[in-house]
Amino acid sequence: MDTSILILKNWTRRQPLLFLAVAALAWFALYRALGPASEALAGLLPVDRDSHPGAALRFFFYDTPKVMLLLAGVVFAMGMVNSYFTPERTRAMLAGRSEGAANTLAAGLGIVTPFCSCSAVPLFIGFVQAGVPLGVTFSFLISAPMVNEVALALLFGLFGWRIALLYMALGLTVAIVSGWVIGRLRMERWLEDWVRDMPRLNADMDRSAMTLAERIDAGFASVREIVGRVWPYIVAGIAVGAGIHGYVPEDFMTSVMGRDAWWSVLLAVAVGVPMYANAAGVIPVVQALLAKGAALGTVLAFMMSVIALSLPEMIILRKVLKPRLIAVFVGVVSAGILVVGYVFNAVL
Repeated sequence: MDTSILILKNWTRRQPLLFLAVAALAWFALYRALGPASEALAGLLPVDRDSHPGAALRFFFYDTPKVMLLLAGVVFAMGMVNSYFTPERTRAMLAGRSEGAANTLAAGLGIVTPFCSCSAVPLFIGFVQAGVPLGVTFSFLISAPMVNEVALALLFGLFGWRIALLYMALGLTVAIVSGWVIGRLRMERWLEDWVRDMPRLNADMDRSAMTLAERIDAGFASVREIVGRVWPYIVAGIAVGAGIHGYVPEDFMTSVMGRDAWWSVLLAVAVGVPMYANAAGVIPVVQALLAKGAALGTVLAFMMSVIALSLPEMIILRKVLKPRLIAVFVGVVSAGILVVGYVFNAVL
């Protein structure tokens, strides 16, 4: 093992609180230095800062380290929090609760649990075996990828707490209502037969105790796994956002995604549903669209549809759901996202 890594591990085991305090101070110092450092780097290039390429480069140089730093910090913190929320514990918390309350709890758990759309099949099977109702399961599966800690942290860092809280409230509402509607439709018969006929399991709470040092290790493991997996999407998303920021005329974006175009929300959802991107990759694009005059409701609808209703997720879910149930799932969630887009374009 590398000597520096060994020293760091020994430090976290012996003085975990001191390590967390020093790490937090170092993180904030780096975050405060990003603005001046990015401007200095852009100034070294032989490009006029006010030109199209200059604006695109300044956007890229500032947002790339900013988003990566935000992502690493939040994923580390949530990795520690997630050590309390194993799949078994999550299933146990949801099983046996009343309709409505269970949908709300399931959507709330989606924020703090480390599950994405790629985990749809094993989670779905586990929830069915634990006796979790179908609608409650969908509330969780909608919320987990759409209203996760990565999305909220990046929205907070790029747009402020009002937009982050607005997105969280909208995402939770879509997840709760969509899950409740699917549950009321009583569509259990449209599960694949092998899933519906599985024996029920008793979900036992995981009561294994972890030390603070072990939870810090869990935080580092989350950073290695999540940041290591999504960084290409981040760089690609920021590159697209930089191109929009530097080259796309404001008048064009306003005409296509502005509040005056009644069809803009429909177009945003229709484009977003078949796409595949995670929150880290799509949020820099959202930032650039808003800066160019796109309406907030339209952009939020686009972001929600990209994250919550991706084509790869539908392909994965086909292993456990029949086509009619998948169609209902997509239709109900899309309708909720459309309402969100139109309402916020009307009131904001």
